[in-house]
Amino acid sequence: MQMSRLTPIDDTIISFLRRWSITVLRLSVGVVFIWFGALKVFDVTPVSDLVADTVYWVDPDWFVPLLGVFEIVVGASLLARWALRVVLSLFALQMAGTFLVLIVQPEVAFQEGNPLLLTVEGEFVIKNLVLLSAGMVVGATVRRREAVARGGSAPSEATFTNV
Repeated sequence: MQMSRLTPIDDTIISFLRRWSITVLRLSVGVVFIWFGALKVFDVTPVSDLVADTVYWVDPDWFVPLLGVFEIVVGASLLARWALRVVLSLFALQMAGTFLVLIVQPEVAFQEGNPLLLTVEGEFVIKNLVLLSAGMVVGATVRRREAVARGGSAPSEATFTNV
C-alpha cells in the first residue's frame, strides 16, 4: 500500500509541525507587528491616511506614531513571550480597532457599497481576521508553558477538540 510507506514521513512532518508551528506563528506575528509599528513610528507607513481618516477624532500627528510604538511593544512581547495574557488582550483590542474602517469608512473598504466586493483597503482590513486568529492560537498555549515551568508536564497535546 502506498499510504503505509508514507506514514513514517508523514509522522515525522507532523511531529515537526506540532513542535514548531505555534512558536513560528508567535514569532512571525511578533515580527509583523514590530515591522508595521516601526513604519508608523518613522512615518513611512502607507496606512497613515487610512488610520487618520478612521480615527478622525484624534490628532494623527501623535496618534499614528503612538500606535506604532504600541505595535512594537506588542511585537517585542510576542517575541520574548513577555506578559502574554496582557499583550494578547491588547493585541485583540488593536485588531478589533482595525475593523473600524469597515464602519467609519465603508466607502473606502467596499466597492459600490457592497460588503462582498472589497477594495484594497478592505482586503487589508479583512486579512486581520487571520492575525486575530493567530493571536487566539498563541493564547491557547499560555498555560502549557506555565505548567512546564512549574516542573509539571504540559497539558495534553493541543488538538481541535481540547484546545
